[in-house]
Amino acid sequence: MKVGILTGGGDAPGIDAVIRAVVRKGIQNYGYEILGIRDGWHGLLDRELLPLDLASVSGILPRGGSILGTSRTNPFKHEKGPEKILENVRKAGIGALVVIGGDDTLSVASKMGGYGLKCVGVPKTIDNDIAGTDYTFGFNTAVTIATEALDRLHTTAETHQRVMILEVMGRNTGWIALEAGIAGGADIILIPEKPFSIKEVCGHIKHRQTRGRNFSLVVVAEGAKPKGGAEIVYSEAVDEFGHIRLGGIGYYVGREIEKCMNIETRVVVLGHLQRGGSPTAFDRILATRFGIEAIDLVHKRRFDRMVAIQGNRINSVALKNVIGKRKTVDLELYNIAKVFFG
Repeated sequence: MKVGILTGGGDAPGIDAVIRAVVRKGIQNYGYEILGIRDGWHGLLDRELLPLDLASVSGILPRGGSILGTSRTNPFKHEKGPEKILENVRKAGIGALVVIGGDDTLSVASKMGGYGLKCVGVPKTIDNDIAGTDYTFGFNTAVTIATEALDRLHTTAETHQRVMILEVMGRNTGWIALEAGIAGGADIILIPEKPFSIKEVCGHIKHRQTRGRNFSLVVVAEGAKPKGGAEIVYSEAVDEFGHIRLGGIGYYVGREIEKCMNIETRVVVLGHLQRGGSPTAFDRILATRFGIEAIDLVHKRRFDRMVAIQGNRINSVALKNVIGKRKTVDLELYNIAKVFFG
């Protein structure tokens, strides 16, 4: 059987580890032929395919990004997109598809299942907000990078007696901001799940000053917003899934703090540094386990499912039960973080 594999949406450290695992076990254990699909669903619309063999995946375990490329292509936004995909799958002789992506990419896989396309999903997002799985690969790497940034910002903030604001990724959920903030000793953490008040933020900073701490570290997720306010956007343009580009909340918070208090602020936007580079050991292992489970599900012909980690066990869940749902931050963990605010 020929098995196709594609990666969609934003890149995340560990994608290549998934690809490597699918190819290695698919060829060595099951005798499958593996076809890589370039640039996500776009590659199936334009039939951009390449064979993957053992040599193709040699040495890619520690790499970031995706050897197949990725895109935010939504076939349902293209004229006869689903029909083109089915025709190209038929012409290529692909019997099943491993789809690596976030909610948008996996929602397409779920819809295409209704057209008869046999898919297995692998959850991928550094935001860690996909339902049904405790963790997604790439998240641990992003938290590690953000924590290191906070460690470095701490010394310069203390030296100059400034408020240093670190803006991290997190469109709808604050997992990266929360876990990095706790690990990096942030004094205030702002997340999308908890709209914030600048007055309260300044209150925490003032409380630190009464304790002789004339500097503060603030971590803010890109999707955080003030109470009664809207998200801060970088651009009004939308992608094929209807998402606008967020960005700028860190500068907003910095300006408002300076208006409220006589203290200097500096803003660091971590941005795509969280996505790039080599995955952590945790993410390499998790991604490898996901890839092995994905090709096993293909072999068992258990389609329309997504691999998941629950506790320390790799399981699978029905795609239809996780699409469109969002795993928000653990508020118990957020309450722990609040103990250290101010």
